Amino acid sequence: MLYRLLADLAVVAHALFVLFVVCGGLAVLRRPRLAWLHLPAATWGAVVEFKGWICPLTCVENHFRRLGGEGSYDVSFIEHYLEPILYPSGLTPGSQLVMGLGVVGVNAVIYALLWRKRSRRH
Repeated sequence: MLYRLLADLAVVAHALFVLFVVCGGLAVLRRPRLAWLHLPAATWGAVVEFKGWICPLTCVENHFRRLGGEGSYDVSFIEHYLEPILYPSGLTPGSQLVMGLGVVGVNAVIYALLWRKRSRRH
């Protein structure tokens, strides 16, 4: 029971991290100091997608699932939880590239707006 709870907490933490990577730039518009957290997180998220790596949080979740007697999976968090929703036909290197570019593109626009807003003040 404890291991399943820990695995589920890893999933929640992972989902929140992914949400922060993708949408955290919006929080930075409101609180510019969050950029010190968001830029490294967004960079990590994009690199994981560009390289096709499996995030360490996936390994943490799988570890606790195995300890709890549940089955684990050998694909990425995105492939296991989000692919069936976003990419039902399968995650390919091309789709991962699109996802990584999406993270970079969305955040580039947000940071450009932030830069523009700050430069108008000065």
